[in-house]
Amino acid sequence: MDTTPLYDLSPALRVMAMGLLLAVGPLLWVRMRSQGAPAARRLQALTVLTLFLTFDLVLFGAFTRLTDSGLGCPDWPGCYGKGSPVGAREHIAAAQQAMPTGPVTHGKAWVEMIHRYLATAVGVLIIALAVATWVEWRRARAAGAQPGTAPHGGVLATGSRVLHPGWPLFTLAWVCAQGAFGALTVTMKLFPAIVTLHLVGGVGLLVLLAAQAERYRQAAGFAPEPLSAGLRTLLWLAAIAVAVQIALGGWVSTNYAVLVCNTFPMCQGSWWPAMDFVQGFELWRPLGLSADGSPLAFHALTAIHYTHRLFAYMVFVLLGVLVWRLYRAGRLVRQRRWIAALALMQLATGLSNVVLDWPLVAAVLHTGGAAALMTALAWALCASRAVAQGLPAPVPEPAPHPQELRA
Repeated sequence: MDTTPLYDLSPALRVMAMGLLLAVGPLLWVRMRSQGAPAARRLQALTVLTLFLTFDLVLFGAFTRLTDSGLGCPDWPGCYGKGSPVGAREHIAAAQQAMPTGPVTHGKAWVEMIHRYLATAVGVLIIALAVATWVEWRRARAAGAQPGTAPHGGVLATGSRVLHPGWPLFTLAWVCAQGAFGALTVTMKLFPAIVTLHLVGGVGLLVLLAAQAERYRQAAGFAPEPLSAGLRTLLWLAAIAVAVQIALGGWVSTNYAVLVCNTFPMCQGSWWPAMDFVQGFELWRPLGLSADGSPLAFHALTAIHYTHRLFAYMVFVLLGVLVWRLYRAGRLVRQRRWIAALALMQLATGLSNVVLDWPLVAAVLHTGGAAALMTALAWALCASRAVAQGLPAPVPEPAPHPQELRA
């Protein structure tokens, strides 16, 4: 009788154990730093730490992608059925010997598996955040409070308000979808649409965590800044434009279209080079091929690159107008400074990618800058509210909690 299991769970369990081990340190740090603080403060600290580590994960994911390490372990969740490249070293050596210039090397295998370990650790932190939020929310309800509401626009000066657990539960579902896209990235051999969705999903996770961190800040007694309806609309337009530009940038990177235009501001010696937009933006096709299986034309790659470049001009102008309007209004000082600095960094790193032949440092910073810019815009949106008429005076900030004074 064949007793071979239908599926070996040991690689998945080993990866999960490694992620849990990596998450223990941050969880203990938050617990030690937040002793005696109100529930909103504790959950905000955990959310901000998870946000920071998620940003690190996005950066390392960009490094994994840009060093062509995504197929360093061509199966999922383990590496050749093992929990780490150590156990798979014979398989890796055999694959490298069979294809010396292929995607499998010991170094790339480690890069890919470290990315998976970090992703699992972030998942553990988000699970902890969801559980802690649910517990505090139930505790507040049992005490007779209304944890989902607060007077005066959602601000509670005591700092005891807890967000509805639907926020972190949705974030948990989102990170599970991210894991699925990560698995498909490997099993579908860097399918461009999947790789792009994986990048966009990572940025979306940052946005969700930034929104929750700001909501907890407001729950601790900080009022959102009032903006005119027009300025609030401009902020939304800028956020949507940056989100579209990030998707276009992911499409450029995953199709290796960065270097088809290696001059600036013209491309291939022309202001409007020959381009094939139809083939370039066929979304469901393998890497390097069109939908009918023929090789992707150079004009299609040119269309992919030049669309991203032209849209970047519009986004940069839109962000400049937004920062200027916020400066004139005297609102969102910290957020507008971050937006301005990150927009300038994106311009510098984007130009570096073109004229310096896509250096790794500039490419990773360009991806990280885009993620940070989207996070800053989400922060600005959550830290503000629209008002129909004259702007009221800002609500004074509450006194810091004794725990903060000790810190």
